[in-house]
Amino acid sequence: MMPASLPRLDHPLVSLRPLLRADAPAWYGYLRDPAVVRHTSWNLDCLDDLLADFDAYESADPASPLRLAVVLRDGGQLVGTIGLHTVSPVHRTAEIAYDLSPAVWKQGVGCAIVTAVAHWSIEQLGLLRLQATVLETNAGSIRLLERCGFAREGYLRHYRLVRGMPGNFWIYARIAAVP
Repeated sequence: MMPASLPRLDHPLVSLRPLLRADAPAWYGYLRDPAVVRHTSWNLDCLDDLLADFDAYESADPASPLRLAVVLRDGGQLVGTIGLHTVSPVHRTAEIAYDLSPAVWKQGVGCAIVTAVAHWSIEQLGLLRLQATVLETNAGSIRLLERCGFAREGYLRHYRLVRGMPGNFWIYARIAAVP
């Protein structure tokens, strides 16, 4: 499901645009880096594993996942993705997920994209709850979520398989103000 408008992102290095199938090789390229996936539940063996997700991203179903490309303003190179999955139009909830190439780590990109997409999800898409799950070992993502206004709500034991082993995750949420 691709909405009519995209989140507004005011970061000097990157911008957001719809993710395209043509982005898959660049996306897979940095997701093969063990440092990128070490503290995530990504489990990719080949490019085809990633390509399988694009049918869902291109669906018009309001409950389908949404993924945006994070690209360099200068040259348009893909350096990350961010999106929503586990979307519930009935309950107006979704889970945010993101990944970045090491080329843009520690430059404020993560906080900028999460803040922009969180605000847009609540203000433009009308979500009441935006949640995030983060592997307990992912200290960087935990700090990022907390800086972006997400509150820790609980601990999920054996929540997702992480390369074949049960992983423990923290759950965070950002809640819309209800009038």
